[in-house]
Amino acid sequence: MSLLLYMHPLSSFCHKVLIALYENDTPFEPRVVRLDDEASREDFRKVWPILRFPVLRDEARDRTVPESSIIIEYLAQHYPGRTALLPADPQAALAVRERDRFFDLYLHVPTQKIITDRLRPEGGHDVIGVAQAREQLRTAYALLEQDMHERTWAVGDTFTMADCAAAPPLFYADWAEPLDGFPQLAAYRQRLMARPSFARALREAEPYLQYVPKA
Repeated sequence: MSLLLYMHPLSSFCHKVLIALYENDTPFEPRVVRLDDEASREDFRKVWPILRFPVLRDEARDRTVPESSIIIEYLAQHYPGRTALLPADPQAALAVRERDRFFDLYLHVPTQKIITDRLRPEGGHDVIGVAQAREQLRTAYALLEQDMHERTWAVGDTFTMADCAAAPPLFYADWAEPLDGFPQLAAYRQRLMARPSFARALREAEPYLQYVPKA
């Protein structure tokens, strides 16, 4: 198999890449990384010393590609399929990239902050940081609520890389900071969860979701 994806089934950033792969039926081999297992961690370190996933390894081109957005752009360039996740038009592509960064920075990151803080031992919780993350999520929700009034997908009527970025944090964000009071955004979340590519990623994550602290 030419493409190897180093990932974990619970990782929202890994889900983002899985959606892109499944959208185009791109053949790849998943390599599940367990950072709590010394052998798995050290094997991954040889591929990417930073020890952050997802990472795509393209054996055919001898390329190691880190970071979810860059992986999706790499796939679009070298392994295109039926779903063009980046528009050919430069201005349209810029709009997709802008929204992709918005979802990663203002949904993905604060959602991870809230959920991972629940895994900290007693006395180690970051109360101020979690409060700031919740405030950032609510601010992002309000902005997105306005945008989604006349849109099916993140930037219009076409499913793009921005939607790949939106789906995982919105799935987890409902556990971190519920979407109460944001009906347009909640409806968008439902459309994302019904998308076959994301539904598949969620089915694969199902055995692991019991380990996610929801409150």
